[in-house]
Amino acid sequence: MYQRQGNSAFKKDLTNSIAFAERLHNPQNHFKSIHVAGTNGKGSTTHMIASVLQEAGYQVGLYTSPHLKDFRERIKINGEPVSQDFVIDFIEEHKDFLESKQLSFFEMTVGMALDYFEVRKVDFAVIEVGLGGRLDSTNIIQPLVSVITNIGFDHMQFLGETLPEIASEKAGIIKHNTPVVIGEFQKETYFVFETVATKNNAPLFLAEELIKDSYTTDLQGDYQQKNIKTAVQSLEVLKERGIKISENKIHRGLRNVIKNTGLKGRWQVLKKHPKVVCDTAHNKEGLTLVLKQIQKEKFEKLHVVLGFVNDKDLKSVLPLFPKNAIYYFSKPDIPRGLDASILQKEAEEFGLHGNRFSSVLKAYEKALASAAENDFIYVGGSTFVVAEMPI
Repeated sequence: MYQRQGNSAFKKDLTNSIAFAERLHNPQNHFKSIHVAGTNGKGSTTHMIASVLQEAGYQVGLYTSPHLKDFRERIKINGEPVSQDFVIDFIEEHKDFLESKQLSFFEMTVGMALDYFEVRKVDFAVIEVGLGGRLDSTNIIQPLVSVITNIGFDHMQFLGETLPEIASEKAGIIKHNTPVVIGEFQKETYFVFETVATKNNAPLFLAEELIKDSYTTDLQGDYQQKNIKTAVQSLEVLKERGIKISENKIHRGLRNVIKNTGLKGRWQVLKKHPKVVCDTAHNKEGLTLVLKQIQKEKFEKLHVVLGFVNDKDLKSVLPLFPKNAIYYFSKPDIPRGLDASILQKEAEEFGLHGNRFSSVLKAYEKALASAAENDFIYVGGSTFVVAEMPI
């Protein structure tokens, strides 16, 4: 299970995913799908697209990862998580196959999601890539549109050391004769997408240049503006392919993402006085955007509850954090969580000072106790830090 144990759980191969889909009679061929990849923003974009399709009156499957509180968050239809009974029955029915083929946690989950969407006869499934694209278990679908939000430095041990190398892995979701939407223009990577799209005769759309109208969303944070454009351009492609979605439904869907899909952890405000915000941003690009957002806030003192996983390149992310904040270092409660004492020591080298705590919750409780009414508390560094918060 990659999210808990790290590299040893990652499989660079689609053999198991294809074999499992065949056992399930290829459920992915029985509904329309939208495939979303990218380093940052793919979760928000996926939820935005699903929310609009729901508002347009469709039955919409949603597959995302990782989950925050409950495994069933990964597989939803119109915002409702898959039932416990379905999960249990599915694993029991396929246990011998799963064990004999030694499927990974993610391979099993993708198969389960596809089967569930077929059983429930969804009109659409919006499917988020887990890691990379080309060799991700989700890459057995034939979508109506492929979406790539952006490219940044994350999971480099699997995807490559340079942005073009990482882009090549993400571009692996581009299919023959299938439109592809690129969210953000990046000089270092755009040529990769142009090359792969041309080779596959795939029409290419650059969202940030094509979407001129203004839209609002209930997802907070200025960085969501990029994701809005990506989602809207993807929906425009669907409309061109004959899917009925009115402009009114696009606006309604974007304004009701949280209500329609249950998305959590994106600039989520937990308290007003002091203001407490948690965010799942966990790499250089994502954290840069979140920390810029914090600077726009009005507060007296900044308190930061911080934790990371143990394969994070701290030298690339710690310099982003302000030195004039009070830090509360903690370890996410998973096997690959980074020890708080190591984080504290590394942070001090960059002028970030504070105490360490035995859990995220204890760190947060201390920050709450220490903060004045006009202070600001930010909780983040890892999805798994946010997962331990009372959200």
